[in-house]
Amino acid sequence: MPPDPGTPGAIAGTYHRQAVAFDASRDRSLYERPWLARLTKGLAPGAPVLDLGCGAGEPIAAHLAAQGFAVTGLDASAPMLSLARARVPQARFIEGDMRGLALDTSFAAILAWDSFFHLTPADQLALIPRLAAHLAPGGRLLFTCGPDEGEPIGSVGGEPVYHASLTPAAYAAALEAAGLLPRAFVAEDPAIHGRSLWLAQRRA
Repeated sequence: MPPDPGTPGAIAGTYHRQAVAFDASRDRSLYERPWLARLTKGLAPGAPVLDLGCGAGEPIAAHLAAQGFAVTGLDASAPMLSLARARVPQARFIEGDMRGLALDTSFAAILAWDSFFHLTPADQLALIPRLAAHLAPGGRLLFTCGPDEGEPIGSVGGEPVYHASLTPAAYAAALEAAGLLPRAFVAEDPAIHGRSLWLAQRRA
């Protein structure tokens, strides 16, 4: 029996069905650029970067690859990944669930833009140590979330999609417990379309 719409278990199926509609509506203005620059500042050409929930590859994976980074993208939607592979052939794309993240590479930077918050609070807390384990010493993590604790239901292509966020204090505690130093938290930043986000760094 398929998961109920609007629940965490239904996310992959929703994006599978709505891949074309989501891709057509995806903002490609690269409004994310200032935070991507902070994430990758000082990284050498060819540094490995992981894009969790990479979607169809544009604009973020394509931008990072164009900057000369070795990009790995992971997403649960096969149709999204088909688009990504055609658009960013120099990147490595993997179909999978981020909750079971277990790759053979450590990364200089990991980002989860508009993807990490589709997990339940418990799954987010379980994933943070996995992310820390995939970061090289001094590596950085960037993810979007909500401004405070909550489980709102959004929409993709007219279908409901689940989101969840912890309190800022809970995120800070989870990051620190995983060996990550919180570097910045911004709630509802108008410069990035009202996104809230965290930037953290693994201890060297």
